[in-house]
Amino acid sequence: MVTVCYTKHLARFFPDLANHSELVVPGDTVGEVISNLDQTYPGLAAYIVDERGVLRKHVNIFLGEELIHDRQTLQDPVAENDRLFIFQALSGGNH
Repeated sequence: MVTVCYTKHLARFFPDLANHSELVVPGDTVGEVISNLDQTYPGLAAYIVDERGVLRKHVNIFLGEELIHDRQTLQDPVAENDRLFIFQALSGGNH
């Protein structure tokens, strides 16, 4: 099981996430973890990956303190007790 941490921005779109500061999710790769998250929170993966399963440009995922390497197929392996951090870039405001 992998611990997944995420920004409050995601919780705005998925209110059930607001009840948790982190989630424990099964999976052997980053892609499997995202898929399993989507099973519990339908539609969540669409905010993280595009229709081809490629990590969206405005999203970064860290495995521990390292940025994942495989943004295309999300095959970075994860291990028991790893921590995944999902960050979405925010834009806007005054220019």
